[in-house]
Amino acid sequence: MYSDATPEALASSLVNGWPSGGVFSNEAGVVLGGHGMNKDVAMRNMARLNQLWDGKIAATDRVTTAGYGDTAARLTMSLQVQEPTLRAFFDNTRGLARGTGFLARFLVAWPESTMGKRMFTSPPDGWPALAAFNSRLTAILDRTAPVDDKTGVLTPAMLTLAPDAKQAWVDFHNQIEAMLGTGGELYDLRDVGSKAADNMVRLAALFHVFAGNIGPIDLECIESAVQVITWHLLEAKRFLGELAMPPELANPMRLEAWMIDYCRREGTDKVPTREVQRNGPGGLRDKTVILEAVKELAELGRARQVTDGKRRLIQIRPELLVTAS
Repeated sequence: MYSDATPEALASSLVNGWPSGGVFSNEAGVVLGGHGMNKDVAMRNMARLNQLWDGKIAATDRVTTAGYGDTAARLTMSLQVQEPTLRAFFDNTRGLARGTGFLARFLVAWPESTMGKRMFTSPPDGWPALAAFNSRLTAILDRTAPVDDKTGVLTPAMLTLAPDAKQAWVDFHNQIEAMLGTGGELYDLRDVGSKAADNMVRLAALFHVFAGNIGPIDLECIESAVQVITWHLLEAKRFLGELAMPPELANPMRLEAWMIDYCRREGTDKVPTREVQRNGPGGLRDKTVILEAVKELAELGRARQVTDGKRRLIQIRPELLVTAS
């Protein structure tokens, strides 16, 4: 398990150490903002990570470090990152994260903040589902790893699809492919959409192994994977659609959506500026940024800044609250 390693170091460790690994970070700015992702070497390192997604490491021939030939490996990544950090990563790599297909290999999730709603509740006496989950993971980890003793290379069993499961995979692949064409629902998400069928069948394989099923991957695993991957596609579309906008357009949209939710919940049409600074959407905590967003909304007739004594408030157009409901 790794938390901060350059793609080159990862490849070397997977070849010369253990051929399976994972990069896990809840502060992924360390990973995405590190030396290995600066603009001078980003393309090369993303290409290496893309190869690892394919389950292989390309040969190297280095004088300064030990070279190695083509080999098999497995790598997973789980990165949690704040939106401003991810925006900076996209800007710094000048679009390479999408152009190289790097981001397309991830399952994107952009959950809304639950701040202000996280009221304390006493935990239950037991967690039977979690205990069963942990027990099953332990049983899988206790198995002997499929590693060739002589070469140190992974030799996992080949999984196949049952006929009805394969047909369901083909149907999903074709549906996604049709959406990628000009005017299609996923036209602006072609990089992510092009990997959706691959990610879906990989997830189905994980469900199959976790359940302890014997034989080909069945239709139930495929259908479950379709639901999960479809959710992540919608998340990617929502996030990347907004990420592609310049901040001067994205910030007013995000502020308005957050204010509508706040006002409906609190039964008001005004939000204190301090409340936005404390609990507003990520990237909109700076007073100057908030005022710029309010100014844009005011020009569109959708919100305005008002005062109540010494308090500064943002008032949203009442009709928007009715429309939102």
